Amino acid sequence: MTTARKHTALPKAQILIEALPWLTRHHGKTVVIKFGGNAMIDEELKAAFAQDVVFLRHAGLKPVVVHGGGPQISAQLDKQGLVSEFKAGLRVTTPEAMDVVRMVLAGQVQRELVGLLNQHGPLAVGMTGEDAHTITATQHRPTIDGESVDIGRVGEITAIDTGAIQALLDDGRIPVVSSIARSADDHHVYNVNADTAAAALAAALNAETLMVLTDVEGLYEDWPNSDDVISRLTASQLEKLLPELSSGMVPKMQGCLHAVRNGVETARVIDGRVQHSILLEIFTDEGIGTMVVPDAPIDVHTGPELGES
Repeated sequence: MTTARKHTALPKAQILIEALPWLTRHHGKTVVIKFGGNAMIDEELKAAFAQDVVFLRHAGLKPVVVHGGGPQISAQLDKQGLVSEFKAGLRVTTPEAMDVVRMVLAGQVQRELVGLLNQHGPLAVGMTGEDAHTITATQHRPTIDGESVDIGRVGEITAIDTGAIQALLDDGRIPVVSSIARSADDHHVYNVNADTAAAALAAALNAETLMVLTDVEGLYEDWPNSDDVISRLTASQLEKLLPELSSGMVPKMQGCLHAVRNGVETARVIDGRVQHSILLEIFTDEGIGTMVVPDAPIDVHTGPELGES
């Protein structure tokens, strides 16, 4: 009897039991995960990410992975002697550069990720936003100094068709989506921001959760004066903060805002530099990032909730 009580596996059983309420809550729910940052470059983090996604699938969730590939695209453009120019925080994408973007995203980053996931079974299927009209875009023309500027093949999402992704999920597969899209206007292929694509897909799939991997701990309360992370905030609170955010954080937080305003229950920005951050965020009380939730509905009898405006 004593040996059973001291058995080293007991803590593992305890951890599994602690995860039970979350396993029950998330069972059968779709979760969209934006893969990016350091987790995309570091070999160990990549492998841990693949394990997490497969774990979610075996735990009864339906994960969908969306990825970009900024560092890999820059490296390949350099190799081919094509200059990377940025305007309004976006890469100016010539037709030649777009060929490279498409090749890197669909032929390199996506293939590697599909390979890592499929080490655990015949699960992952790679696709791009072009496939089955999953993502349709139009040319994005940012306004700089009051003027609309042509930055080439950078797309703005105009429509999402979830049919192909839904069919894969129903078949028990893990869709891995590269953030490129075709235009219905000129039929060209466009590069779409992966944070924006993940948010649009999460909303269209009626996902329970959008998770965005990043290279920071979450949204800081008062950066650079303090490194305290805001662990939870509502859509309205986030909207007020948007103008103050650093440019890299804007598409991520705009994506979170879009998701929770369009039916997604929670959107989370999590630190992709922490191994198994996805599991920590979904299956523990503490969580390790910033969670955005929809505004609480206002009760006509009691007025706004405390802390709401």
